[in-house]
Amino acid sequence: MRLETRHEPVVPRHHFFRRVAVYSIVAILFLSLSLVLGVCGYHFICGLPWVDALLDASMILTGMGPVSPLHTDEAKLFASGYAVFSGVAFLTTASILLAPIVHRLLHKLHVVEKPKD
Repeated sequence: MRLETRHEPVVPRHHFFRRVAVYSIVAILFLSLSLVLGVCGYHFICGLPWVDALLDASMILTGMGPVSPLHTDEAKLFASGYAVFSGVAFLTTASILLAPIVHRLLHKLHVVEKPKD
């Protein structure tokens, strides 16, 4: 989706809301993919049952912390890598959600008005 430049007028409100919806869908897809990655890792690498894997992945992804104790080195390495990834995923998701709002605000402040003849 192309964003308007400062030489173009601010898009109408309904276009802005459509842009916010598209960015929100992208953020939800990214979070869903991140959650699936964590659930599969906790299930296959850490040996947790599916529900426990979902719980641990959800808790790490939201910044709450792990629930189940991990006993193998592979599980601990995965959990630490997933924790770092989750921190970056949180910042990425926040950026995706805020991008159209910040763009519209900055665009309104910097739009170049055409001189009236």
